Amino acid sequence: MIIGLLVPLLGTMLGSAFVFMMKGEMSSRLQKALLGFASGVMVAASVWSLLIPAMEMRVGEGAWVVVPAAFGFLLGIGFLLMIDVITPHLHLDSDKPEGMRSHLSRTAMLALAVTIHNLPEGMAVGVVFAGADSGYANISVTSAIAVSLGIAIQNIPKGAIISMPMRAAGNSRWRSFVIGALSGAVEPLGALVVVLLASAVLHVLPYMLAFAAGAMFYVVVEELIPEASSGQHSNVSTIGFAMGFVLMMILDVVMG
Repeated sequence: MIIGLLVPLLGTMLGSAFVFMMKGEMSSRLQKALLGFASGVMVAASVWSLLIPAMEMRVGEGAWVVVPAAFGFLLGIGFLLMIDVITPHLHLDSDKPEGMRSHLSRTAMLALAVTIHNLPEGMAVGVVFAGADSGYANISVTSAIAVSLGIAIQNIPKGAIISMPMRAAGNSRWRSFVIGALSGAVEPLGALVVVLLASAVLHVLPYMLAFAAGAMFYVVVEELIPEASSGQHSNVSTIGFAMGFVLMMILDVVMG
């Protein structure tokens, strides 16, 4: 299980290492394609690996089967909204900080923005492994591994999206790599916390699955899709979304 929790971090580190291989800034078209791809993976993982298993765990309850999924999903949206409001952070394509006012540096606020993005992914990986380990949920170990691999794959471009602008802003290659890599450190930590919580309180597992799905949907709808669709080449992000969605769907179905 530990290896499965760490795989997404390795994806972020690999993507951050692109700063040693590429010169200059990442093109707008490539960045939009990568953002779209990440969005597609997260949406597919939320549906196939989180929401559907959450409802399958309550099969036999009739129409009430949807209650844990609906409640957990909305709770996840609300939680990320609260984090977004209170945490000072700065997005890559903006010079206007969001959240509570602070005196943090631009680099620190950029890192916090990425942390907000990565937290739901760590939670998703943790909760599917907890479900597979418990035997209580209709989630296989291979399905959990598929989620971990899917998140890791979409973390590769996200790592590059963090480290490359850092380098373009004047940071050294090593500093840019470290900041990009550390942005994914919250994922295994969040995953471990969720595993421990879910193992202690198995009856809330359906709610936790849906909670992670809602948190990921918040990031996709609030941040990734708007960034990918703004300006020119928005059709490239749409193609990226389709590719990411199909890839994650195939991984979940084939390995699940």
